[in-house]
Amino acid sequence: MQGSKPLYLRIMEDLQQQIKDGVYRDNDKLPTEIDLANQYGVSRITSKRALIELEKQGLVYRKRGSGSYVRNHEETSGMEKVSSSFRTPIISMILPWSSTGRLDYIQGANDYLDPRGYFLSIHISNWNVEKEKELLLKMYNSGHSGIILYPSSTSHNIATVNTLFMNDFPIVLIDQHYEGVEISNVVSDNKTGGYMAADHLIRKGHTRIAFVTAIEVDLRSTIRERFIGYCSAHKDHRLTIQSDYIVPEVYKGIADEDRIAKLTALVEELADQNITAIQAEHDDLAIDLLKACQHAGISVPEQMSIIGFDNEENVGYAQVPLTTVAQNYYEIGQKAATIIVDIIEKKNMDYRQNLIPVNLVERDSVKEMAEEV
Repeated sequence: MQGSKPLYLRIMEDLQQQIKDGVYRDNDKLPTEIDLANQYGVSRITSKRALIELEKQGLVYRKRGSGSYVRNHEETSGMEKVSSSFRTPIISMILPWSSTGRLDYIQGANDYLDPRGYFLSIHISNWNVEKEKELLLKMYNSGHSGIILYPSSTSHNIATVNTLFMNDFPIVLIDQHYEGVEISNVVSDNKTGGYMAADHLIRKGHTRIAFVTAIEVDLRSTIRERFIGYCSAHKDHRLTIQSDYIVPEVYKGIADEDRIAKLTALVEELADQNITAIQAEHDDLAIDLLKACQHAGISVPEQMSIIGFDNEENVGYAQVPLTTVAQNYYEIGQKAATIIVDIIEKKNMDYRQNLIPVNLVERDSVKEMAEEV
């Protein structure tokens, strides 16, 4: 006697056990819907449901027109399937670091979630990709309703994030996006911002502009897109970019206390190359470059103009107030919360990429160059 257990559940549990016992290993093809229907004496609808449930659990993946296959163990390790009916109304926001400038992400999301009965839980990865992975799995297994993720990098944890997504777990990215992975995201218009910064410098008469980054350009979509904007502005103004104008990874391999010393040597070298302006990938780096210029005796903006990106709270109060490109963190947080609630409540499950406009904030760190006679 089979009892009252649904037939699809019996098939599903048998396949689960066979995967666990190693009858089917990573990337092995499972029996087809027709094979299972004949084996268990059920309809194809029933056998298909069993395979769909296994896919939802992250144990298998399906290839259109080919069948169902066992998912790699490494991708599913540490994941427990939590039924959506048992999930709590908590949205987790995972940020790479805590910063007063990023409180608007939290405020924007919370202002949308709170009146709708959702609670926002904040977690910090400290730019550690292993910590980020740990948090992703923990929030998933804890029964939270969804995750708003600011990735530490767009080159790491793609398998983990995509597996959660393929398990129909609501997840939205902010600040960055993964290439070729259709997970909804809310990002600033970094390409336009990068263009805007370079264009502003060029219109001020600068023709030798360095693009300086803290990390490798390829590591984050934000930096890539700001760099593309920088290049596009040069192309539109018919200016050549020399390879030594691009200075990546200036923080690589140095302790925090040695940063200014290294950057001081860098700005001296750039000045020797007749570079008259620096476009920094973000404000923190721009402020460090400003300090380095002061250490080197290079006057800003008289001898070197500097422009940042973000419009952090402190940059308007720097010794030389910083010209920068402002992001709207509040709108990013609010839009991400809107999308994740739509996914949770099944109002809109479509892939969405939202570009949030940026704007140039002019202060004192950029000089207009005198026209050559």
